[in-house]
Order: sequence, then structure tokens, then C-alpha cells
Amino acid sequence: METPVIFHLTTLDEWERAQDRGMYEPDAFVKDGFIHCSTESQLDRVLQRHFKHHENLVKLVIDPTRVLHPLKYEMAKTHDEAFPHIYGPLNLEAVTQIVFLDPITSEP
Repeated sequence: METPVIFHLTTLDEWERAQDRGMYEPDAFVKDGFIHCSTESQLDRVLQRHFKHHENLVKLVIDPTRVLHPLKYEMAKTHDEAFPHIYGPLNLEAVTQIVFLDPITSEP
């Protein structure tokens, strides 16, 4: 059985900085201690909740079997569901696809 991919949303600028550094570590990593990710079923809600009116967004498609640091599914404090968290910088070879997203400006 194939392991389902996970997703991370970021800006094109942050992704380009990751290319220069050779790893991806978003600003929130320092505060939270992990990289926030989501499953396919969680993705639209995360976009609506946290990324309205953002421009230059990209969706990173991540193969969990390629992630070098611990990946844990943990319950969110404000939502009754478990989200995938990566406890360390994301190695670039774990990203299998980059999808450019249009700005989200209204409720679906």
C-alpha cells in the first residue's frame, strides 16, 4: 500500500530561500518547533483559515517516506483532528511537486 502524500503551504519567497539553503525551515519553525503540514482532506480548510489574501502561495507535495526528520500526527489545539508535523528542517528531496496557487479571496 502506497503512503499518502502530505502538504505544506508556503510563499514562493520562502521556497526560493530554501533552495539557496539546501533545506526548508519556515519562520514558524523557530516558534513552534515543527513544520505544519496537512493531509489532502485538511488542505482546503487550512487554506481558508490561514492563507486568505496571501499572494505567491505554493503547495509543497511531500513524500513522507523521504522525510529525514520525525513526522508525527498530532491533535490540533483548536480542531478535533490530527495534523502531520515534521520535527526538523524539511529536506528538499522529500518534495515531489510544487504547485502554484491563486490567491484565496472569498469563502467557497
